[in-house]
Amino acid sequence: MSTTKQAQAAAERYAKDMWHRDTASQQLGMQIISIAPGEAVVTMTVRDDMLNGHGICHGCFIFALADSAFAFACNSYGPMTVAADCQISFLRPVPPKAQLTARATETYRRGRNGVYDIEVNQADGETVAVFRGKSREVGDRNGQDGGPSK
Repeated sequence: MSTTKQAQAAAERYAKDMWHRDTASQQLGMQIISIAPGEAVVTMTVRDDMLNGHGICHGCFIFALADSAFAFACNSYGPMTVAADCQISFLRPVPPKAQLTARATETYRRGRNGVYDIEVNQADGETVAVFRGKSREVGDRNGQDGGPSK
C-alpha cells in the first residue's frame, strides 16, 4: 500500500473512532462528508431549535460546525489534538432549514502545532462564516503524552 493510501486509511480510521465518541456533533445532526490527512468536510442542517431571537441561526451552532470540521481535520494524523485558539467571522445571516457545509483545510503543521482554515457555506455556495483554528497535539489516543508527531 502506498504512503498516500496508508495516510488516507489512517485518517478515515481516526475519524471513525472519534465520531463514535463525539456525541455533541451527533446530537447537532452533523455528518462527516469526507476526511483526508489535514482536511475534513462536515455538514449540518439548521433546525428550528438552533434559531436565535432574530429567527436566524444562532452563531454558536455555526461555530460548533466549524469547530467540528477543525477537530476532524487536525486529528486525522493520530495524536490527540485539541484547539489552542480559534476565531470566527460571521459574514451573513443563516436562515432556518439552511444546509451548511464546513470545509477544513490545513494551512500549517509542524511539530505539535497546526493552523487550519475553515469556510462555512450554504448550499447555494454563499460563504456565511470563516474560522481559523490553531491546534496543539497533547498526547496519544489513550491520553498519554505522545511528544511531537513524527
